Amino acid sequence: MELGKKMEAQKKSNVSKMVNLWEVSRLLLGLNCETALETIVPPESAKALSSKHEFNLQAFKFSADKELLREPRVRVGFIQNSIALPTTAPFSDQKKAIFEKLRPIIDATGASGVNILCLQEAWMMPFAFCTREKRWCEFAEPVNGESTQFLQEFALKYNMVIISSILERDINHGETLWNTAVIIGNHGNIIGKHRKNHIPRVGDFNESTY
Repeated sequence: MELGKKMEAQKKSNVSKMVNLWEVSRLLLGLNCETALETIVPPESAKALSSKHEFNLQAFKFSADKELLREPRVRVGFIQNSIALPTTAPFSDQKKAIFEKLRPIIDATGASGVNILCLQEAWMMPFAFCTREKRWCEFAEPVNGESTQFLQEFALKYNMVIISSILERDINHGETLWNTAVIIGNHGNIIGKHRKNHIPRVGDFNESTY
């Protein structure tokens, strides 16, 4: 009898853990129509680029209610990258190295049929917003600067929209610096931009220095 009670208690505990795990998954990944994420196998050309240039490539399908009049048409890609050279290297070399590091990664997203590509915040530089060191402001550039020009060729080549977060230098208004997302259209055109207005400050992390 005692053994039976222990087994029943263990069963309830396991069920409780599964419910908690499901709730955590729901909060982190979304409800996803109450189904697990489906893994998508990338095309061989994308996998070859991943293997050759040693970056991690993953693809998943998120479920949604099926539209009645239109077929599925959007595939979104996200790139999370590290810097390519030590932060002691000349700034121009650091930026060029990041460009070259991202080139095969973007090619892999294009080969995978991505329609909308999102790059990480301030992808074109070391993430130095918390340092309060003014020298990193040298990475700032206009909306139509070299980072945007670099990405425009990919937007046109792969017929994709690219969301590019840069440290913007507003040359028309006193060279004010902004944390800006530039939206590049699938024809290589600049559709618009969004500037971050809420400046985080948590403890010593203070982006308002910029």
